[in-house]
Amino acid sequence: MQKIISYPISIVFYLAFALCLLLFHPIQWVCFNVFGYQAHKKSVDYLNFLLGKCTNILGATYHFENINKIPKGVPIIFVANHQSLYDIVGMIWYLRRFHPKFVSKKELGKGIPSVSYNLRHGGSILIDRKDAKQALPLIKGLGEYIEKNNRSAVIFPEGTRSRNGVPKRFSENGLKILCKYAPSAYVVPISINNSWKMIRYGQFPMGLGNRLQFTIHEPMAVKDYSFAELMEKTEKAVVEGIQF
Repeated sequence: MQKIISYPISIVFYLAFALCLLLFHPIQWVCFNVFGYQAHKKSVDYLNFLLGKCTNILGATYHFENINKIPKGVPIIFVANHQSLYDIVGMIWYLRRFHPKFVSKKELGKGIPSVSYNLRHGGSILIDRKDAKQALPLIKGLGEYIEKNNRSAVIFPEGTRSRNGVPKRFSENGLKILCKYAPSAYVVPISINNSWKMIRYGQFPMGLGNRLQFTIHEPMAVKDYSFAELMEKTEKAVVEGIQF
């Protein structure tokens, strides 16, 4: 029954979502080229605020737990499981004070209004998942960037999103490089729940009435752990917080 009801609601959602992307593409361009980084960041923040409001049409809500645990004034490496695009919408808005930059696949860098422009110009990096040699210097550069500017990187070590909420095996390479080149950073594990239910039927129709839960776990200073210990603790925290 939910799937049947969702068809007309999903049409309204996609129209609103597309309108936001189309409207903010030129806004981003003007902000970036005329006013610089801070104005562009604000435009991206409010784009994602409105995209979140679009998902409210579907009955979706976003809940961030323990956000006050995140250290301020230091580089942050957010490590999370990945379930859907709506993970990113929530994180950009609710973690906006930390200037999150994403490790994204290169395919997202073109063809999507607003999204592709932000990924190319907002400080995130676009990697070829089939070419590890290409990815390594880009991730190194991101680590150096957050170290210098006290900003944050978001990495999804599963490499691709889980379509049923069950996490895939974590890869350590990206996180290892970020830790090496942002030695004063804190790793902050995040468990994401119910985001996959937004696309339980595929891209159309959308899932209805989902409570997207982001649980922030205890931050860990990179300098206080060996990388092996840090990786183990991070994956354990993320996975234990996922509801199967």
